[in-house]
Amino acid sequence: MRYLPLNDTDRSDMLARVGVKSVDELFADIPEDVRMKGLLDLPKRASEMEVERKLSAMASKNTAAGSVPFFVGAGAYKHHVPATVDHLIQRSEFLTSYTPYQPEITQGTLQYLFEFQTQVARLTAMDVANASMYDGSTGTGEAVLMAHRVTKRNKAVLSGGLHPQYREVVEGLSNMAGDRVVSLPADPTGTEDILSQIDDETSCVVVQSPSFYGQLIDLKPIAEKAHQHKALLIAVFTEVVSLGLIEPPGTQGADIVVGEGQSIGNGLNFGGPYVGLFATRQQYVRQMPGRLCGETVDAEGKRGFVLTLSTREQHIRRDKATSNICTNSGLCCLAFTIHMSLLGQAGLTKLARINHGNAVKLKKLLAGVPGVEVLNSAYFNEFTIALPKVAEDVVEQLAERGVLAGLPVSRLEPGNKDLANLLVVASTEVNTDEDRAAFADALKEVLA
Repeated sequence: MRYLPLNDTDRSDMLARVGVKSVDELFADIPEDVRMKGLLDLPKRASEMEVERKLSAMASKNTAAGSVPFFVGAGAYKHHVPATVDHLIQRSEFLTSYTPYQPEITQGTLQYLFEFQTQVARLTAMDVANASMYDGSTGTGEAVLMAHRVTKRNKAVLSGGLHPQYREVVEGLSNMAGDRVVSLPADPTGTEDILSQIDDETSCVVVQSPSFYGQLIDLKPIAEKAHQHKALLIAVFTEVVSLGLIEPPGTQGADIVVGEGQSIGNGLNFGGPYVGLFATRQQYVRQMPGRLCGETVDAEGKRGFVLTLSTREQHIRRDKATSNICTNSGLCCLAFTIHMSLLGQAGLTKLARINHGNAVKLKKLLAGVPGVEVLNSAYFNEFTIALPKVAEDVVEQLAERGVLAGLPVSRLEPGNKDLANLLVVASTEVNTDEDRAAFADALKEVLA
């Protein structure tokens, strides 16, 4: 009885302890008319080979990202992850490790988290980074809550270039807390007037660069205006590879930097798990959510690592807690750390240049398709095009031709008809000249 360890005597003892005669009495408060009669309509048991055959048939209905020309981005990107990464993270001391509460037996986990924090701090040009968040969206929500604690205000201004799903997370958390959110309209071209929204009641301004639509944003004037009103600038990114080429948000005046680190070391994985990056200024470190690993020395003077700050359940004291985040994406940030170590500074810069170069090539090809308009003037490896037809329909027709063309904006902004013809496309290092040509040719055929 491996999965059902209780015997009849055990069950009788448990029922007697809670004061009922049968299991059915436990459900006495549930009306008869809503109780299920009989068994669930599930298939009967099958052999391992039968199950494998069935699941393989179901999986074959999917078009894998690596099997066709693939240009989908919008927060999750197809990159090449060296085989070394997967090989190393499957070592038993990494794969089976969890919460590093006992530093004397989890030095390996604590050390790579420390290295991870160092990498994130240097990438973003910030003073300190934590040991990761669940993903970029929840990290953004936590950043807004942190800004409220720092400024003692509760108004957040969200750029129209912020990823729609990130915006929904912020709005959801803010609604629960009773905070104010000013969400600007969608801004594909980066021309919104966000400065006019900043006032003395503003806690923070949340700006994504490159934006959801791919547009690079100059954060310096936004930071200057925010600081004039004693508000914080939260800089967001969904494509961490961009930091290998563009000016980091820390040197542009950001107070909190948050983003998605999936592109380094982690595959698409059907949407997760991913790894949220979070960094801030030293003066705000005690308001930072999540964990922070620090370097120390033991009684004998030997170097060691410990959890310097953490906000798990054991430490929470009602309104004094900085966050209710329970853990971090430990294995994912290990994959990030390994991949980043393999790349090094020169490798990351080279990878970023290849990404941008491939996007430039794709833009030239698509701009030459009749009826297509490229909306972005400055971009990294992703941009938005306006089509003469509904983007969702075009994407479906391109998929039938073996090209996964991008993300229709209407998928994430279904109520805005003005965005129905917009398509966000990305071209990373995995795309070839043949892939881009296939995309352009198929698009010409569909739009003809």
